[in-house]
Amino acid sequence: AAMSRRRLQQLVDSLGRSARHFNKNEVECLIKLFNTLVADSNNRFATVGFDRNVFRDTLHSAFGMTDDVLMDRVFRTFDKDNDSCISVVEWVEGLSVFLRGTLEERIKYCFEVYDLNGDGYISREEMFQMLKNSLLKQPSEEDPDEGIKDLVDIALKKMDYDHDGKLSFMDFEKAVKDENLLLEAFGPCLPDLK
Repeated sequence: AAMSRRRLQQLVDSLGRSARHFNKNEVECLIKLFNTLVADSNNRFATVGFDRNVFRDTLHSAFGMTDDVLMDRVFRTFDKDNDSCISVVEWVEGLSVFLRGTLEERIKYCFEVYDLNGDGYISREEMFQMLKNSLLKQPSEEDPDEGIKDLVDIALKKMDYDHDGKLSFMDFEKAVKDENLLLEAFGPCLPDLK
């Protein structure tokens, strides 16, 4: 069910404003890509969008993401209304930040990805979970968890400015502004430059 020309134009206009890192041609291409993905997926959300599996396949094929936990978190960050389905608006607005976001927007996005329980802090446990997933295990290590705990301690020392044992958004933002490489400190959740 391709959308009518008029509906497409309205969508392009409104998303051209809200997804401000894309021009109208790009918005239109992304909407078409979205419609193709939806059409190919015949998932249960086909009328409104696509589900986690289609989204993960796309992250994997387009951006080389392989980490299940991270892909799941990226899905949840895109899925603003929490209905387990990515709508066309969530798709274009999400990609706007994902692909071209300002540092400020990317900081907010990464923080949301790592804040697993959504309480506004990245806790020691959340850091551990994320790092455990994103680091490759060395076969020689007796207890790889020990190394990860050490990394968490180092990250906290470096990033926890108010010394409350967890990262608030302000801690995270300050740390990343001082050292941009820390943006993906707990796992790669943005596309690489290519």
